[in-house]
Amino acid sequence: MKFAFQFSNLLGSVYRKGNIIFTPDGNSVISPVGNRVSIFDLKSNKSTTLPVETKVNITCTAISPDGCTAIVVTEEGEGLLVSLISHSVLGIHHFHNEVHQVKFSPDGRKFAVTRDTVVQVFHAPGKTRDFNPFVLYRTFPGHVDAAISIDWTSDSRVLCTGSKDRRTRVVATERLTNLNVYDLGGLRDTVVGAFFDYNSLDVICVAQDGYVFVWKCDTALKDLKPWESKDEAEEAEEDQEANATKKKRKLKKIQDKEEEADSKVMYNPGGKYTYRGLRKDPSYSELTCTAFHKSSHILVSGFADGTFFLHEMPAFSMIHSLSISEQSVDSIAINNTGDWIAIGCGKLGQLLVWEWQSESYVLKQQGHFNDMTCVTYSPDGQNIVTGGGDGKVKVWNSMSGFCFVTFSEHAGEITGVKVTQNGKSVLSSSLDGTVRAFDLTRYRNYKTFTSPKPDQFSCLAVDGAGEIVCAGGTNEFMIYVWTMKTGRLLQTLAGHEGPVSALDFSQSDGTLASGSWDKTVRLWSIYEEGGKRETIELNSDVMTLTFRPDGKELAVGTLNAHITFWDSSSAQQKGTIEGRHDLGYYRKETDKISGKTSAEGKSFETLCYSADGECILAAGRSKNVCIYSVQDQLLMKKFVISCNHSLDGMEEFLDRRKMTEWGSLSLVDTGQGDDGKAIALPGVKKGDHSSRFWKPEVRVYSLHFSPTGRSWVACSTEGLLVYSLDQSIVFDPFELEMEITPANVRATLMQGDYSAALMLSFRLNEQNLILEVLESIPADSAPNIIENLSDTYVDKLLAFTGHMIEVSAHIEFYLLWLLPLLMTHGPKLKQRSQQVMASLRTLQRNMSRKYEDLRKISDHNKYTCQYLLALTKLKRKREAAEKSDNETDSETEELPWHHVDSSEDSMDMT
Repeated sequence: MKFAFQFSNLLGSVYRKGNIIFTPDGNSVISPVGNRVSIFDLKSNKSTTLPVETKVNITCTAISPDGCTAIVVTEEGEGLLVSLISHSVLGIHHFHNEVHQVKFSPDGRKFAVTRDTVVQVFHAPGKTRDFNPFVLYRTFPGHVDAAISIDWTSDSRVLCTGSKDRRTRVVATERLTNLNVYDLGGLRDTVVGAFFDYNSLDVICVAQDGYVFVWKCDTALKDLKPWESKDEAEEAEEDQEANATKKKRKLKKIQDKEEEADSKVMYNPGGKYTYRGLRKDPSYSELTCTAFHKSSHILVSGFADGTFFLHEMPAFSMIHSLSISEQSVDSIAINNTGDWIAIGCGKLGQLLVWEWQSESYVLKQQGHFNDMTCVTYSPDGQNIVTGGGDGKVKVWNSMSGFCFVTFSEHAGEITGVKVTQNGKSVLSSSLDGTVRAFDLTRYRNYKTFTSPKPDQFSCLAVDGAGEIVCAGGTNEFMIYVWTMKTGRLLQTLAGHEGPVSALDFSQSDGTLASGSWDKTVRLWSIYEEGGKRETIELNSDVMTLTFRPDGKELAVGTLNAHITFWDSSSAQQKGTIEGRHDLGYYRKETDKISGKTSAEGKSFETLCYSADGECILAAGRSKNVCIYSVQDQLLMKKFVISCNHSLDGMEEFLDRRKMTEWGSLSLVDTGQGDDGKAIALPGVKKGDHSSRFWKPEVRVYSLHFSPTGRSWVACSTEGLLVYSLDQSIVFDPFELEMEITPANVRATLMQGDYSAALMLSFRLNEQNLILEVLESIPADSAPNIIENLSDTYVDKLLAFTGHMIEVSAHIEFYLLWLLPLLMTHGPKLKQRSQQVMASLRTLQRNMSRKYEDLRKISDHNKYTCQYLLALTKLKRKREAAEKSDNETDSETEELPWHHVDSSEDSMDMT
């Protein structure tokens, strides 16, 4: 079992706060999600999350015009230079103040930052030969309140800034003869956005109260003159001429003033426009964000009530208006062509990309409103199903990272989700007292299971055949058993004296295990009459339990942070792991006790076996995910899911920098002292919304290992974190000897000993070498080589070919290897199904994906050919019709002349 799992993607959270931007090519959207950055590729329909983490949440981002680098700035004013090619941090700079916006100049040589009341212009990284990537060029003060918006002219020489002091300043970043600084006022509220018009110095100012000012400039952008310095000889000559006579001096001053007045840039208000008179709702709504596309003159504005408007400037004619939600629109962006508009809503965690010309959505993604509570994989590993506190069940594609269906029939928090073994149905339990079955083919709720008495279901289990559904209650302490075919309640299992906290089915004999807060685990044989059971007494409340994939071992997590392992057939204990120290010591900011003391009440709340059953994952109210070896009962590796200090529970000790003479700063912010601090109620997950300051607590709600064994997911406060195994960076040889080298393997291959070369490459276990050897062997030699392979090399060949079908273009070649492999060793593989289950499911997933891709291509080609043939036939028919029409026209034209001739001949004959 390898433990080189690395963070690969973040699902379930598409937008939190900050500004969203398009890439320079306009095909991708960059969205800040907490302390990470996600990139949504709209062309290939795929999302990726950069492996770069900041200390706190990200508030603003900017991307260079070449699309190679990006700058992200956090809440604390720390700026990171990130490479979008290598996905690494190239430099760090602290601005020491809150930054509202960062923007690169169009030529890519500079970027501007709003730092408190000043605007700082830096040299763009890589454009100057300096060791420090953040080199300050100039600082422009002048605002009396925070500057929040920036825009550049198309030639990158002039900058305009909007501020909370209701003013817009036009500043020349270079020394110009006829422009220095202009101060534009007139607005009655904060300037949310200030923009230059296309290739012009005209300024469009948008205020928070919905008013728009258009300032016209009487000087063209190309007429701005650079500063020309004079030498000493010219200055001396001018001084001699000026001192010649007083009359000449006065006349020269008057003439210079007139010339200066003629060449000076002047701004005149082009008119005042307002959104209020155009809104259907007469009530006032605050404008929150705006964006302007210069070439098409389109102004997009978002409001606090969830509406946004499109206007054509400067005439201010409305193009379109749309309401996307009831929550505030926090960020808006337009791509380079002006066709797509990206909209972000932080409270809903929603990201939309809307094509305004066709009035259709290019992208529509939304995470769970509250935290995710449960997660599971589909049997083939293609889909991930999540349930949240908002009562929604979402199905995500594990490859693209997008949610393609959402079920919102539940009215309460989702407590458990399961996928049937055939992968066609999803079942979910909820605190609303129902268990619902959803069809993944038609995307509808086709069955609903309820209890005789209203009860809240806290856990869910489905047997291997997908015919029996079980749910545990928290009020009646019962376990309800239904049949999937009819939806009828078969039996009610009683015996627990506390709320049922966990359920799971054994895949070997169908035994149902249930854990409860009454410190017992009960094993039920529900297929037998009477439901025989066996009780396992524990020393603490049961929080979670799970069976090993082969169903012969049961792992139980209890409130005292212990993990105990039991033989499912004999109910004998096999081992114990004490994990309190592995969870770590962390305290909340409002806690009055140390992290070590607060850890007494923390435990593992979710367990999951690996695909081969050799290891177990455990997590709970902590930022750590622990992987234990079941056989050795030792900690193998610990993963830290987040380093975001915007979450609560990240620090073990009290930060002295946050201490004041009245106590902790977090307690002062809530408006209460140390003695009057309200204690958080047990079970509260979203915090006290009446408090002034609240931070969500970092925790892991659920874990699940992929059936393919190459990845696992963690359902956390940050979202759905996906950790995958990259074998290309891991050197893990098998039975390696001194003589086994790449040179010897290639020499054996050149001699024609294909079987020996293949086995030697597997023993060296380098993917590139295995690929080279396998693709050098003729495909017609595959049956003879496979027939003589041992089980060890059969398993390795099966895993390698299953992986290569996903990434290789030589699909037929690998299918010619797979067919004799499965035909020859099929019976043995069936006997060792548990050992090779991960490889078989990887093969099934990749084969089904390739089949779907090829089927779509084939259908597209087939329908294209049919269309072209139909066009050809239609063209031929039209040509034939035109030809026949021409022939008939020629006949009718020639016919009267013949009649005349014949009549004349007949008259002559008479």
